[in-house]
Formats: sequence, C-alpha cells, structure tokens
Amino acid sequence: MRASLIQFRVDPDETVESRRARAAALVRAEEGSGLVVLPELWHVGAFAFEDFAAAAETLDGPTAAAMAAAARDAGVWLHAGSIVERDAAGTLFNTSLLYAPDGEPARTYRKIHRFGFDRGEAVLMGAGDEVVTADLPGTVVGLATCYDLRFPELFRALTDKGAQTFVVPAGWPAKRRAHWRLLAQARAVENQAFVLACGTAGTTGGVEQAGHSMIVDPWGEILAEAGEGEEVLRAELDPARVARTREEFPALRDRVLGRP
Repeated sequence: MRASLIQFRVDPDETVESRRARAAALVRAEEGSGLVVLPELWHVGAFAFEDFAAAAETLDGPTAAAMAAAARDAGVWLHAGSIVERDAAGTLFNTSLLYAPDGEPARTYRKIHRFGFDRGEAVLMGAGDEVVTADLPGTVVGLATCYDLRFPELFRALTDKGAQTFVVPAGWPAKRRAHWRLLAQARAVENQAFVLACGTAGTTGGVEQAGHSMIVDPWGEILAEAGEGEEVLRAELDPARVARTREEFPALRDRVLGRP
C-alpha cells in the first residue's frame, strides 16, 4: 500500500477557497495511492485561534464536500486532516474526516486532547470522547490528532481496538520539532504499528510549523521524512509487517497493566 502524506503549507494571506482548491488538486495528483493524508486544520491554521469561529463548518460543509470529491476523483482513501466543526448546538470541535475511494464519508474523529493550557483550542473547542478506528484494505487505521501524540494511553486503546496503522495529522510547532520525531517513533515502537504523522509547513497564527512529516515503521525506523516546506511524502507500506513484528517480538503479550 502506498501512503502519501501531503505536508501542506498554510499561508495566512491565501484565501480559504484557494486553500481548498489547492489541497483538492494535490489529492487528485495522488491517484494510485492507497491512502492520502492531509494535516490538521490546514483550511484555517492550527494556531489561528481568532479565526476558528468564522472558519467553522458542518460535516457537510464546503471543505468536506471538496475533500469528498477529491477522494472520489482520485479513487483513494483520504484522511482529509481536520476541520473546525460546528455541531448543531454550536460547539466547535477539531474533527478529522476520513473518506472512502468512492467519496463517501467513512469515519470522523473529534480530537480528544485539546492543546492550549487554558487558552486557544483548549477553551474554544469541545473535546471528543470516542476512540476511533477504521478498516482499510489490509490494515486497521487508528485516528489521532496532533497533541494526542503526547498521550500513549490513547494509542494503546487504539491498539486494543485492532489498530495497526496510526494516522496523525498535526499542526506541530517548529520549536518542539524534536518532540514530534521522538513521540512518533515511540508510539510506533511501543505499539508495533506504522505511524503516518502529517504536519503543516509555513506559519500559522504567528507560529512557525515544524514540517518534517514522517512515515515510521513498527520497529520505529523512519521510512521517509519531509523537510520544512510544502511537499508530498510517499512510502510503500507492507501491512503484513505489523503482524510479523508482533510475532517476532511479542512484547504486547507481556503486558501486565491495562490489559483489555
């Protein structure tokens, strides 16, 4: 399975309409990929807190519609990163969108761990409460978003639900780039799973983004890593490698605490 991570550049001077069109074009260019991934909140910027309310959409809004069409045109599974979702009660959520190759919505995931320490996302958005997986051809995907990467219990819960590949869209800041790499590898090693960590490039809300999207294998080896600018990162994944790794080095069997 080929995975394509679109490390999208967020330019504060670019209109949302232009971003949607550009993201859709990048997705369509990945026809033939098994799974295409976009970053967190690419349509508004992960640190553009003051724009969240104005940028909020429903799950059938213009960004969702554009991504569904792009997935259908390319014939790919598309993790369209996340959007600022506004639910029927008016609450905002950081919500990830997964589409099947026919363009139909497959799963959504509302980010559980909100970043900000009593400001920003932490106070502007509601928290999700569901551990979400999705069955893709050859692998079970576990969904997480950015700050979630710091909470290993979520990834262990995803593993307990059968996840073999973690997809983590993010808007990670450049000043903590070392943590980004370390945590992505740690989540892969401790759960013996692939990690597809897709970040943004550019600057959002005055915060320089880390870039350096990564594809990490179940042994923690970085199979591919992007630089700091906009680019598409690709790697061929063998889903059977997860089962082989867990059989050859059966650490998960030796769990004592928190067994399902």
